[in-house]
Amino acid sequence: MDLTGALWRTSSRSGNGECVEVADNLPGAVGVRDSKDPTGPVLVFAPAAWRAFVAVARQPTA
Repeated sequence: MDLTGALWRTSSRSGNGECVEVADNLPGAVGVRDSKDPTGPVLVFAPAAWRAFVAVARQPTA
C-alpha cells in the first residue's frame, strides 16, 4: 500500500511522544505505526475495523 500521502498523528494522551501514530486520511485504510520507528513496519486496517477497535479501547475497564 502506498503511504506517501499519509498524515501521521500521535495521541493527545501521549505525554512523551512514545506512542503509536495513526494516519486516518488514507482512502479506505487506516495506518498505524510505532512513533519511535517511523520508517518501520505499518499495520493497515479497514476503517470499520479501526473504529471498532477504538470503541472497545475507550470503554472503561472493570
